[in-house]
Amino acid sequence: MANSKVQEGTLASFFNFKEKGTTYKIELLAGLTTFVTMIYVLFLQPMAMVGGSESFIDINGVEISKSAILIMTALISGISTIVMGLYTKLPFALSTGMGINFLLGGMLQSGQISYGGMMAIIFTSGLIFILLSILGIRSYIVELIPKNIKFAISASIGFFLAYLGFSNSGLADFSSGIAMGDWSSPAVLLSLIGFLLIIALEINKVRGGILIAVLITTLIGIPMGVTYIPTSFAVPAASDVKNIVFNFNFGEIFTPAMITIIFTAFFGDFFSTLGTVLGLGGRLNLLDEEGNLPGIQKPFLVDSISTSVGALFGCTTITTYVESASGVEAGGKTGFTSLVVGIMFLLSILLAPFVLIIPGAATAPALIYIGFIMVSEIKRVDFSSLEESFAPFIVLAFTLFFANFAAGIAGGVISHVFVKIVTRKFKDIGIGLYILAIFMIFYFII
Repeated sequence: MANSKVQEGTLASFFNFKEKGTTYKIELLAGLTTFVTMIYVLFLQPMAMVGGSESFIDINGVEISKSAILIMTALISGISTIVMGLYTKLPFALSTGMGINFLLGGMLQSGQISYGGMMAIIFTSGLIFILLSILGIRSYIVELIPKNIKFAISASIGFFLAYLGFSNSGLADFSSGIAMGDWSSPAVLLSLIGFLLIIALEINKVRGGILIAVLITTLIGIPMGVTYIPTSFAVPAASDVKNIVFNFNFGEIFTPAMITIIFTAFFGDFFSTLGTVLGLGGRLNLLDEEGNLPGIQKPFLVDSISTSVGALFGCTTITTYVESASGVEAGGKTGFTSLVVGIMFLLSILLAPFVLIIPGAATAPALIYIGFIMVSEIKRVDFSSLEESFAPFIVLAFTLFFANFAAGIAGGVISHVFVKIVTRKFKDIGIGLYILAIFMIFYFII
C-alpha cells in the first residue's frame, strides 16, 4: 500500500506516462530536442533589441544590454515553459516570439520608442490576451474556424518549419525572392551533412536521432570553422538587468500609430499561438472530429499570462513555439517534456557560453525534417471540391510564401467566407465568423 502511494505521487503518475505510452527517457530526449532547436532565441532576441553592439542607449537615456536581455529571455522562457508543462501537461515550449520583436527593436534603435514604451505595448497586448482567455473568447474563435482550415494549419506548420530550416541553413536564399543559397559555403555544407545524419538515424529508428544529429553536426562544424568556440566562458553580466525590469512608459502608447502596433502584436501572436497549438494537438492526436483541441483554454491562458509577466521583466511577446514540434516528433507526449525544456532554459543563464556554441547550421536540418513530417497532415484536408479546398490552399500558400501563421489563418478564414457568400450559402456561416473575417481584413490593411 505504501509503495502504491509513492507511485501515485511520482511525476510519471502526474503526467500519466502509462496512459500516454511514454517514459522518462523518451520525455527527456524530447525536451532536449525541443531546447536545441530553440537555442537561437537566446542570441536572436538580444540582437533584435540592441542590434550589432553589446548595448544601446534608448531615447530616455536607459542603457539596454544584450547580456540583460539574454538573462531575462532565458528566465522567462524557462518559467513559462515549466508552468505550461505543469498546468496543461502538454509538451509545449514558450519563448519570445520572432517578428514583433524585430519590428519593435527597429523602432527602439531608430528612436521612435523607448524600451519602457515598448514594454507598455507588450504588457497591454498581454492583458487583452488574458481577458479574452478568461472570458473564453479565444476558445470560441477556435470553434468558429472551419474544420478543413484547422486541419490545413497542421500542414502549414510543416511548410513553415521547412521554410525556417532552409532559411537558417542557407540552403535557400529568400532575400530577394526564392533562390538557391551558396552551397559552397561551409555552413551550408554542414547543414547538408546534418540533414543526411537525421535521415539516416530516423530511418534506422534511433531513439533521440534528431538530438544526436544536432550534437554530431555541431562537433563536425568545429574543424569546418562553422561552430565557434569562444576564447572565454564568462557568465552573462547581470548588473544591468535592473534597467529592463519594470521599465514601463505608458505615455508613449496612446497615439494612433502605437495603438496600431498593439493590435499588430496582439493579432499576430493570437493566431500564431492558435496555429501552433492546433497543429501540435493534431500531431499528438488530441483533436476531436471538428478539429478542436479539448482544454485549449489552458495553453491559451498560460501563453497570455506569460506575455504580460514577460513584459514586467523586459521581454517582448511570449508565445508558444512551433519548434515544440521537434520534441513531439522525438516522442514527447506530456508536460514532462516542457519541464525539461524549461529547466534547460534556466540552466542556460549560467551555461550560455556553452549553449550558444550550437550553430544554426546544426539546428536548421532538424526544422526541415520536422517540417517534412508535419506536412503529412495535409492528408486530413478535404480536397474533394473547389468550395472545400480553396480556403485550406490559401492557409498553406499564405503561410509558406508570407512566412506568417497569422496571415495564413486570416487568409483562409476570409477565403472561406468569400466562397460561402458567392455560393449563396449564407446560413453555413454564423455571425461570429463574419465578424472574425472583418477583423482579419483589417489585419491585412494595417
